[in-house]
Amino acid sequence: MQQQFTSNEVIALTGITARQLQWWDERGIVAPVRQGHRRIYNWDELVTVAVICQLRRRGFSLQRMRKAIAFLQQEFGTSLAATVSASAECHLLSDGTHLYLRTSARQVVDLLKNARQPMFDICLSDEVRRVRGEIQSRKKTAVSERGGPLRRDRRA
Repeated sequence: MQQQFTSNEVIALTGITARQLQWWDERGIVAPVRQGHRRIYNWDELVTVAVICQLRRRGFSLQRMRKAIAFLQQEFGTSLAATVSASAECHLLSDGTHLYLRTSARQVVDLLKNARQPMFDICLSDEVRRVRGEIQSRKKTAVSERGGPLRRDRRA
C-alpha cells in the first residue's frame, strides 16, 4: 500500500498554504483522491507539490509549472517521483525562461555551454530526501510524544 498524506501533512511538509493546495486541486494541477471532504495525497502527489513549491519560490508561474510537470510525465512515461527515484541525481535547471532536466553531469555541461544567462539549479533528489526526512522526523516525534516504551524505576 502506498503512503498517504492528509492536506495538513502536505502543508506542513512543503510550506504550501491550505488555500493554494485547494486551488491546485480545483484546477487539476495536483488532484488527490477524496475521502468525504478530506483530500488524501499519495507520495507522487506530495513530491509534485514540493517541487512546484520550490519552483514557485523562484518565480515560475503555475501555468509554466503545469506544462513542465506534464512534459516530464509524458517524456518519462511515469510520475515525477518515479523519475527522480530511477536516477541517482535529478536537477531542474533554468535560465529564467526555459526549464531543463539534468540527469547527468555531462548534460549540464552541454546546457551551460549554450546558456547566455545564469541558471539556477533545484535538486529534485534533495527535495525528495528532504520530504522523506521530514516525514521520518515527524514519526519519531509522534512516537516520543506517546511516551515510547515503559521503563521501570530500579530504585523502587
